[in-house]
Amino acid sequence: MARGHQKIQSQQKNAKKQAEQKKKQGHDQKAAAKAALVFTCSVCRTQMPDPKTFKQHFESKHPKVPLPPELVGVEA
Repeated sequence: MARGHQKIQSQQKNAKKQAEQKKKQGHDQKAAAKAALVFTCSVCRTQMPDPKTFKQHFESKHPKVPLPPELVGVEA
């Protein structure tokens, strides 16, 4: 078992290693979630993951605005 200075160094090394792992995991989740939101509403700038959800959003939230051309052939 380590004592004194060696123990402190070991604890610092372990804390640094755990902090790097935690930072790496959190960042990957954010990036993946952001990459999944690929469609953006031109009226309110809300992001959606797929065209079906985008069309449902557009029809319910913006009924007076004409449908964008990328949503014309999509089934809701």
